[in-house]
Amino acid sequence: MKNAMLVEAKIWTVAHTDQGNAVLVKPLGSEFAVPIFIGQLEAHSILIGLESVPMPRPLTHDLVLSLMEKFDTFLEKVEITDLREGTFYSRIVLRQGGRGIVIDSRPSDALSLAARVKCPIYISEAIIAEAGVPVKFVSDGPAQEEAGPNPREMEIGRLKTELSKALETENYEEAARLRDRLRELGQN
Repeated sequence: MKNAMLVEAKIWTVAHTDQGNAVLVKPLGSEFAVPIFIGQLEAHSILIGLESVPMPRPLTHDLVLSLMEKFDTFLEKVEITDLREGTFYSRIVLRQGGRGIVIDSRPSDALSLAARVKCPIYISEAIIAEAGVPVKFVSDGPAQEEAGPNPREMEIGRLKTELSKALETENYEEAARLRDRLRELGQN
């Protein structure tokens, strides 16, 4: 997926589910969102950044931004570039003078920084195609809209879509793996 085209996106929401915490990244103007499961501390840090919650002492992401400021460096953008074996990869793009600096990063760290400085976020179209879930699937009905998207349901929807594709292409080994994962999530 390294050469896939990137599209601008935003952090749609951060949600807590039975499966854990997820940040949902939604391409601008799209009816899809990509759930990225993250740890509790990472979810907390993203929420602090999104809500601009003042902290009595700097958290790690605030410290990184302070260091960048001291070195006349700013966060230009965040890119979620790849999805391999269920793991998302991203990078932060910095600008120092006329020089661009690209650093590999966990998506949760990159998104925590982006939430604080409100810089653009980009995501690979290939990731959206592979892991994106229709927003309408998640937010059908008023109760779900108030509570926000349910990442577990989004994952189930994504797995069902992949299962259909695997059956269409007669990839029965992949279909069996997806079927087993759906059973783990309580779906038939």
